[in-house]
Amino acid sequence: MRYSRLFPKTLRAVPKGVTSPGYRLLYRGGFIRNLGRGLFSFPPLGVRVLHRLEAIIRAEMNALGGQEALAPVVNPIEIWQRSGRHHLVDSDMVTFKDRLGRDLVLATTHEEAMVEMVRTGMHSYRDLPVFLYQFQEKYRNEERTRNGLIRSREFIMKDGYSFHRSFSDLNNFFPKVFRAYQRIFAVCGLDVIAAEAGVGYMGGEKSFEFLAPSSVGDDYVIVCDKCGYAANREVAVGVNNTRLTRSGRPREMKKIHTPGCDNMARLAERLELPRSALAKTMVFSSGGDLIMAVVRADFDVSVEKLARVIGTSMLRRARPEELTERGLCPGFVSPLNLNGEAVVVVDRLAADTSNLVYGANVDGAHYVDVNFGRDFDADAVGDIARADPDAECVHCGGPLVERRAIELGNIFRLGTVYSEAMELVVNDEHGRPIYPYMGSYGIGMGRLIAAIVDAHHDDDGIIWPVSVAPFHVYIMSIGKSFAVKDAAEGIALDFGDEALYDDRHESIGTKFKDFLLLGIPFRIIVSVATASDGTVELFDRRNGETEKVSVGSVRSHVEARLEGYRSWRSN
Repeated sequence: MRYSRLFPKTLRAVPKGVTSPGYRLLYRGGFIRNLGRGLFSFPPLGVRVLHRLEAIIRAEMNALGGQEALAPVVNPIEIWQRSGRHHLVDSDMVTFKDRLGRDLVLATTHEEAMVEMVRTGMHSYRDLPVFLYQFQEKYRNEERTRNGLIRSREFIMKDGYSFHRSFSDLNNFFPKVFRAYQRIFAVCGLDVIAAEAGVGYMGGEKSFEFLAPSSVGDDYVIVCDKCGYAANREVAVGVNNTRLTRSGRPREMKKIHTPGCDNMARLAERLELPRSALAKTMVFSSGGDLIMAVVRADFDVSVEKLARVIGTSMLRRARPEELTERGLCPGFVSPLNLNGEAVVVVDRLAADTSNLVYGANVDGAHYVDVNFGRDFDADAVGDIARADPDAECVHCGGPLVERRAIELGNIFRLGTVYSEAMELVVNDEHGRPIYPYMGSYGIGMGRLIAAIVDAHHDDDGIIWPVSVAPFHVYIMSIGKSFAVKDAAEGIALDFGDEALYDDRHESIGTKFKDFLLLGIPFRIIVSVATASDGTVELFDRRNGETEKVSVGSVRSHVEARLEGYRSWRSN
């Protein structure tokens, strides 16, 4: 590829709002362009990286017996209604009507579409197992986009779906995908954390997510370095020895005026109390019912844990108008004096803490010295709070640590949730119905690119791992000699599609800077000095070493170095 024909060229500056290092480097290098809030285009260099990643993933999926398919990004809403998930995604899903008035959605994920595809092709239990995967667009109407590809609205995902005759067959297949994911991320040059995770609106029985530690990540993982325990912050558990319950004799409950104290920060400041003395009440909606979750204010509600306690994944934050319709006062919501307006779930730590401050369901008022069991009751008590980062590991007693990370992929053991809801059924050899057991397996392609750059860059630019680099060599000539240029042209032809030949009429300094920014593994320089003795100057972007190599052996030398990097990373 001639650099003079490559579109677009590098940039020295980026638009306002391009802040994180990886986002900035991808933008400057011409790998991505922003089309709107949370919407990104991939110019040719970005597409080359995407194709490298697809090849790595495709090889692993095919080795597991996977077959590549493709489902539409636009789905009829009926299939989401059949699965029951049209309520789950709520504002995350974009719905619209076609010109005939039919209701359609932009798919946030493709479980329903793949179930329908299998329904049309599966005629016997002998067709099981089936493993389909695709590289397809998704659209989620994210409220807050951030850090470029890390949290966008439209994105490309590798999503796979397996269908099995029995739970044991699915259970045996699940760890094979787990290990395949570990190999994929290792080849991409990433050290990932495999962590227990919640199932969210995907549903099912079990899930794991794969995260790359990053200071710009949009997720948090709780880990124990002593024994290796790792779990998403939403589902992590720990032994809380640092913030014990506030014991003491229950005092008489009193109502006080707290004008303007509609959040925990203002309330704590006005009453001059620590957050551990306050109760925080959050209200969620589930299929038309309101769920009131109560935790101590020095903790946050874990939606995943709450969903497990009440036995549903259909949870979203209730809107202010939903609260007022049920006689609840936003900002001062409380489980006291309820008349069946909500299901009340209290966190175990809040239930065990005496004399807390609660809202009064009246604007500008709270109750002090409230005690669970005496002043109010609940429909359920359980662990619904996010793990305390200062807690101890339940497995070994080691300290738990909270780390920020980028979620790269996840695997879900779905069971028969979708096959039963959508009536995907075949008869076994005895005529008995089989609802196939399903697994779902995703990798966010944009997130993966962002994580690779976040982990592999320096002040000058990207340092792509050889497995995903858009080109393997960057070739440039120094001087006006036709012989030098002819030699560079010949080397470029020898490397073929793996070479980016900088044939521009630019300064040497500009070419050097662009090479460093683009992150191509090797730079080959042909000059009068090297041409005189039949050599070239070979520079390794990763280790910064320069060596002279004969023109005749430069390709084999580079290929050997590339293979060495691949072998080192995959072992």
